Amino acid sequence: MLKGNNGVKLAISGKGGVGKTTLAAFVINEISRRGINVLAIDADPDANLALALGMPDYSSVVPLADMKELIEERTGVKMRSMGTFFKMNPTVSDLPEKLSIAKGNIKLMVLGGVKKGGGGCVCPENILLKSLIGHLVLKRNEAVVMDMEAGIEHLGRGTAGAVDQLIVVVEPGQRSVETALQINKLALEIGLKKITVVGNKVRNKSDKGYLQRSLPDFSFLGFIPYHRDFIEADINGRQPFESVKSKNVLSEVAGIVNSVLAENSGLN
Repeated sequence: MLKGNNGVKLAISGKGGVGKTTLAAFVINEISRRGINVLAIDADPDANLALALGMPDYSSVVPLADMKELIEERTGVKMRSMGTFFKMNPTVSDLPEKLSIAKGNIKLMVLGGVKKGGGGCVCPENILLKSLIGHLVLKRNEAVVMDMEAGIEHLGRGTAGAVDQLIVVVEPGQRSVETALQINKLALEIGLKKITVVGNKVRNKSDKGYLQRSLPDFSFLGFIPYHRDFIEADINGRQPFESVKSKNVLSEVAGIVNSVLAENSGLN
């Protein structure tokens, strides 16, 4: 059972293609399997968490960032307007219930992309997205798992401290490692204190050793073995956690979730 009023709040990030959405789907499903309500947040502009979770009617989901009328209603200003005043604290508490789709005790929201500019874009859609993220991590009483893009743009200084853990997914390779180091730097700058790593697509001891040597200052939650079932699941549009039969993979994921829940919210 949950201890206290709040569920665990997790953000999962990493370079595109390393398998962070697959890991997010595994983690969400494993938490759900234990009878815990989970709010899954797809915060990656290349949104496909709904497909990975096997959500019904996922193709009809419109990202929040593209809901022009809702954004204008909540912020009080036309999108793409320049030099106008708008609400910096729009009402968002009702949006998880109104805009999510459900499967069992999992609810999913798709946020869409944060617009970027030279010094950061203070625009209506960004304000609404970041206000929603703040509400999710500060005030929701269920577990929240956020599938981020290759960065942490949806998080700000005001909400980062409420995220229990940032999990960075890495695969054996220099570009993945460099992205992990960049994400870590950004996370520390905004106050994220607990940053851990999961190695994915690990084929052998050499791959595991490479990641450990390349990221010596990071705490590894686990190492998920490379398995053909992941590729087959993606090709056939099936949920990875229903397709992967390898006991090594499933036990590693269960161990990762055990660690995360035990460390952050007293769950087991």
